[in-house]
Amino acid sequence: MRLSVISLFLLITLGGHAQSYNSDRVAFTNFLIRMYNNAPFEGVRAVDDYYDAYLISVLALDKERYKTEAALNRVASVKAMAQASRFFNGSNITQDMIIRTSEKSDGTSDTEIIENIRENSVGYVRALEQLTNFIRKDGLQVFIFITPLISKNDR
Repeated sequence: MRLSVISLFLLITLGGHAQSYNSDRVAFTNFLIRMYNNAPFEGVRAVDDYYDAYLISVLALDKERYKTEAALNRVASVKAMAQASRFFNGSNITQDMIIRTSEKSDGTSDTEIIENIRENSVGYVRALEQLTNFIRKDGLQVFIFITPLISKNDR
């Protein structure tokens, strides 16, 4: 009898804690979705909840360009890791501009401007978790990935 009472108490305690974690996670996810719907953005941002600071990586992809859901999820994961890597490790950006002008027989000229921008980033982001994804009004699928930056208890 005593063992069953202790087991019941333990299950209730663990179940209550797990439900609290899950409800906090759902509330944080809903907050990020509302934030995105209010002012859509792509890229990375630092976001705080009550206990921790997180880096979120947000991107939107066209589902029609990918044959399978697995391919869509993999591309989203790789792009999110690239965004986070650029945030943590920086990148090297070079830009070239070529201006071509050609004169026509009637005395006028045509101008063509070619601009090349190259970005190189090296790094690796170890723990990037897909928090959620949803369909935007225009049909693009939005992915939100998350990784902890620092716990407020560590500050």
